[in-house]
Amino acid sequence: MVKVGISLGDPSGISPEILVKSLNKLPKSNAYIIYGGKKVLDKTAKNLGLNVNFTVIKSPEEVKKPGYYLINIFDEDFQPASPSVLSGKASVIFLESAVEDVLNKKTDAIVTLPISKRWIMEAGFKYAGHTDYLAEVSQAKEYVMVLMCKKLKVGLITTHIPLKDVPKSITTQKIISKVKLIDKELKEKFAIEKPKIAIVGLNPHASDNSNIGDEEERIIIPAVNQLLKDGVDITYPLSADTAFNRYKEFDFYVAMYHDQGLIPLKLMCFRKAVNITFGLKFIRTSPDHGTGYDIAGKNVADPSSFIEAVKLAVKLAYNTQNKNRLQNV
Repeated sequence: MVKVGISLGDPSGISPEILVKSLNKLPKSNAYIIYGGKKVLDKTAKNLGLNVNFTVIKSPEEVKKPGYYLINIFDEDFQPASPSVLSGKASVIFLESAVEDVLNKKTDAIVTLPISKRWIMEAGFKYAGHTDYLAEVSQAKEYVMVLMCKKLKVGLITTHIPLKDVPKSITTQKIISKVKLIDKELKEKFAIEKPKIAIVGLNPHASDNSNIGDEEERIIIPAVNQLLKDGVDITYPLSADTAFNRYKEFDFYVAMYHDQGLIPLKLMCFRKAVNITFGLKFIRTSPDHGTGYDIAGKNVADPSSFIEAVKLAVKLAYNTQNKNRLQNV
């Protein structure tokens, strides 16, 4: 049995609806521990006409069998589509509680439902989202934001920064260290013996031999040369406008910035894509969408991405457990 912690995210967004809609569609042989508020979940279930039975607990250590459990914290009556500093504060409390337990090995993995960068920061959270916070508390020397589906896996060299800051944020050493981590995680977590990695250029046509910018020649190609020397199976920079048409040839794409990698991925598999952070001390996945305030409370939110995120977390947790058992034989 795997114990999966689930942080509720912003209770004024679509997360309560997605969670409630998903409960009967998750693998039943595991325990799902929700860090959230009972009032908002009960109200959401009632509005959806669904019966939801959570066992309220204080710690995952109480869980001895599969089922749905709730650690009831910050139990306010949040309204859909009405985000505030209070809902931002709740998001942070749910997240920090889930992270504390997975760090202490009380759970085997966590799945994080969406939070609002604006409201968590207005509530005093110093991070602009999940990834940087999780990396810091995990004391990760290197980490990579990855989104993936069955067809495509994409990792980002830079994440949530303005486009004007991307060129100066890309360095040869950063590319080398992140790609080495990607190669390692694909081998260890996904059992890909020799990952084939495609790297995408920064400029149009991958600079066309330095005729459109020089970052490829000056920064990316030296990184590729070193990676090839170190045994990583990686391409030279591909032109972004055609690179993703070749997705069947590669196990993984490395993009230079957020939209470069995520636009093709979300076009290809938006409702099935999953966010995962490589390089953490624990397994963390999340759906590939945001808080959805514009549709919150309307009963139209699609839980598919969250379900896939849970399934991936379960799979990786089982793989880790089995690996640990083999090492202890």
